[in-house]
Amino acid sequence: MNVHHTIANNQLAEIPGTILFPFFLAINITEALRASIGWVEPGLGPLFTLRESYYPGDIRFDPFGFRPKDAKGYENMQNKELNNGRLAMIAAAGMCVQEQINGKGILENLGF
Repeated sequence: MNVHHTIANNQLAEIPGTILFPFFLAINITEALRASIGWVEPGLGPLFTLRESYYPGDIRFDPFGFRPKDAKGYENMQNKELNNGRLAMIAAAGMCVQEQINGKGILENLGF
């Protein structure tokens, strides 16, 4: 099987602009929405002020109803998500470093 797997560190440059532009546009729109939920508009109060009703991380998006109803349960869920996210970032960084060191893609290192 003669398949060339692209190294993850080089993949962003290989994505066509017709796909990349809508992707970054969607990121920009969601970040603007998140900022408007959590932050006071610059003309309505001091700069960099959170809204009184805003709890950091709570953007009122819970389509499946997984959010705990009590504050302690919500804080516990947030801590679990942060810890799992940190572990995932360390794992992804480790894979990128491995690719840079040996010049092989992740799947090639696994024998695929």
